[in-house]
Amino acid sequence: MTERSISDAERLRRVLDAVVLMESDLELEQLLGRIVEAAKEVVGARYGALGILDPNADHLEEFITSGIDDDTVQEIGRHPTGQGVLGLLIANPRPVRIADVGAHSESFGFPPAHPVMHSFLGVPIVVRGTLFGNLYLTDKTGAQEFTAEDEEVTVALAAAAGIAIDNARLLHQVRDLAVLADRQRIARDLHDTVIQRLFATGLSLQATARMIEQPTVVRRIDDAVDDLDQTIRQIRTTIFGLEDTERGLSLRSEILQVLDDAAASLGFEPTLVLEGPIDSALPIELSPHLLATLREALSNVSRHARATAVEVRLAAHDGILTLYVADDGIGVPPNVSSDGHGLMNIAARAALWDGSCSITRRSPAGTMVEWRVPYLDDAR
Repeated sequence: MTERSISDAERLRRVLDAVVLMESDLELEQLLGRIVEAAKEVVGARYGALGILDPNADHLEEFITSGIDDDTVQEIGRHPTGQGVLGLLIANPRPVRIADVGAHSESFGFPPAHPVMHSFLGVPIVVRGTLFGNLYLTDKTGAQEFTAEDEEVTVALAAAAGIAIDNARLLHQVRDLAVLADRQRIARDLHDTVIQRLFATGLSLQATARMIEQPTVVRRIDDAVDDLDQTIRQIRTTIFGLEDTERGLSLRSEILQVLDDAAASLGFEPTLVLEGPIDSALPIELSPHLLATLREALSNVSRHARATAVEVRLAAHDGILTLYVADDGIGVPPNVSSDGHGLMNIAARAALWDGSCSITRRSPAGTMVEWRVPYLDDAR
């Protein structure tokens, strides 16, 4: 057997090993790193990189390297975006072989701390007919430049990489669908089983209370029923959160962010109760007004109420959205004017939706802001 045939056999083994490795069950981030390592090994390159294009396919959004240690990568700083020689494959996605990349007419040179590189081989990676990124290999070991055979085998490896990347994406989508199915199943179980049992328990306790003469026991039962009602409301909030998954960043998430922001100035976390299809039923145009109203109400509490607790309740029922912000502070002065405590802005936002707003004193202490707007045409 000749030296040439041994080299070809070893190259074929490496290619097959690389393809098998890429087709294993890997997360996309892991897979991309394996592709670079496999390409380096197959052609005998000292350095390798995989540049991932942005959605517009006009520059590199991510850059995965191999052969350069982490400290050097940190010292180099910002990763390449596809200028110079690297941009040749972006402008014209075809294989490129260069004997000395530093001497090429398109070369931008190397930034400080970047190792000097000479021989260069670049190959595009295509996924489902769309350019995904480019595979870059530099400094052929034991030779002055990469060969036509190196280019051919790297093109084949890039084709296999495109298939593996597509498979990894599909696997991620399948997992997302499985999670969605689990969320829907859990929501059904909570609604059909847990809530019904809690409701039945509450009815049973109320029936028992009518048979008892001791006031203290009756009060305890009433408190337990109230706790069950609160638990049912919280579970319903969870159910709607599990079911509302199609809007991306949900309104619920934005509401929670507003509460997190307010906690810093309040000195405590407000409690939150959500009732009804907050994400799925409300028109998108209503969200900014709702969030602004909530911020204003919480800001008023922070600035004026001297409260130790705040409850935020948002209910969407029968085409009406109602926001309650209740605190245990010093309360509003009697006959508060419409331009006090930010009420004017809040009321104006409600009026835009043919709604209403009120601010009242609570007993024994505190303030209640109630903001109501119709969100369905037939509710106006």
